[in-house]
Amino acid sequence: MLSISEQEERKTGKELYSYQKGAIQKIFQCFETAADDYHLLYQLPTGGGKTVIFSEIVSQYLKTHKKKVLVMTHRIELCKQTSSVLTEFGVQNKVIDSKANLEDQSKFDCFVAMVETLNNRLKDDKLDISDIGLIIIDEAHYNSFTKLFKFFEKSFVLGVTATPLSSNIELPMADNYNELIVGESIESLIENEFLAQAKMYSYNVGLTSLVVGANGDYTVKSSEDLYTNNEMLSKLMEAYNERCEGKKTLIFNNGINTSLFVYDLFRNAGYPVAHLDNTASKKERTQILKWFKETPNAILTSVSILTTGFDEPTVESIILNRATKSLTLYYQMIGRGSRILKNKNSFDVIDLGNNFHRFGPWGSTNLDWQRIFKYPNYYLDGVLSDEELESNFIYEMPEDIRASFSNSEDVYFDVNKTYIQSIRSGESSKVVLKRSIEQHALICIENSEDVYDALALVKLLTDDIDFRIHRYSKCISKSTHNFLTWLKEDYKKKLRAYLRENFDEILEALPKV
Repeated sequence: MLSISEQEERKTGKELYSYQKGAIQKIFQCFETAADDYHLLYQLPTGGGKTVIFSEIVSQYLKTHKKKVLVMTHRIELCKQTSSVLTEFGVQNKVIDSKANLEDQSKFDCFVAMVETLNNRLKDDKLDISDIGLIIIDEAHYNSFTKLFKFFEKSFVLGVTATPLSSNIELPMADNYNELIVGESIESLIENEFLAQAKMYSYNVGLTSLVVGANGDYTVKSSEDLYTNNEMLSKLMEAYNERCEGKKTLIFNNGINTSLFVYDLFRNAGYPVAHLDNTASKKERTQILKWFKETPNAILTSVSILTTGFDEPTVESIILNRATKSLTLYYQMIGRGSRILKNKNSFDVIDLGNNFHRFGPWGSTNLDWQRIFKYPNYYLDGVLSDEELESNFIYEMPEDIRASFSNSEDVYFDVNKTYIQSIRSGESSKVVLKRSIEQHALICIENSEDVYDALALVKLLTDDIDFRIHRYSKCISKSTHNFLTWLKEDYKKKLRAYLRENFDEILEALPKV
């Protein structure tokens, strides 16, 4: 096995790893035994070297077959990167973009094209495809490619992806591909020092206000309403300060406004930060990414644009400042931090969208890609809803706040359990809040010398109170914004009043230390 330093020094196209050679061998066996119009899908995690593998395949194919090759991507940046790697493998290729002159197309055996540009050129009949024997589709889970299949009914199609789950649940990948070959697992790549280990830190977030759009994922509008409020911005800053401060950090958001709010948040706090979205010019993007690469503790807040085709190995922390229902997007975002370096064998992932609870750990061995490929609905039906996820949450006090309640053995109060017990006993649901207030008062008194100390501790319980009120509102199925706001203020008022009236009596009853 190569050491990490040897991996860093490896020149693309000069040498392949054993698992890459094995994948190429399997794919060529399929070339030789399957029909000319066979559709094969190959899965390999982000960072495993999909482009290296299919570039070597193109090189070998052109030497052994008398037909041409077409490589398709869904973004112009990927077109250029792919063309560059192919060139390193000795494959002379032509990029077919909107400005490309096709008069010299007969001189090339390999073409690289973006799907929309290629679609337009084929409609105009400006590209000769009569001799295309092999088509390679990068990021094959995107459904934009399927509309081009009708032009290539006699070509062998090789799709490559990190996640063989279609971006459109109405168009499963098994409808367009005959077979899936599963490559090396994330777990194996980490174990053999080809990828860095992700250290996951999840912060529970209430997501039931989010709306699912026509594409099956959360809408930008509902995401921005949630992630631009003060509570979520504070949670983001708290998470950064706890886990990422001083580390090169990439933040993913769902919406440009959210990213701009995040940019202002960190800039006002004095941190080195930049914002990037798809409205940036090529020059602006180049400058920002150069700054990000060269600045050790840089923070880059972004929207969508860096999920594919972006490779910056020096990233030390990933923050998912968004929720997604897309397994593919979840893996793509985390994968941006997985590149390994001589002095980097792990990276941090901060999850502020309950994604970890929804999909499991990045690189989970519980993911059966063959089963997901064949029966995607079975997998998707098993993904927990936001309501189910949140019903399993337990509030955990941050360490600094818990230290202020060090005399209390337990600070947790189970709202759900108390509610069920009260209903079964024929009591009003309001006794849940009464008992919660009594428990909050007890832990304040246990850690105070006088009533003023106890009242001061109430201010540290804001998040805990919010959590309990939200959980209570789910129990009674009443959760309008105005009702929750009133309930929280009423709770705090009653808690303070209870402390003033009962402090001495409760303190006296406490066991003497």
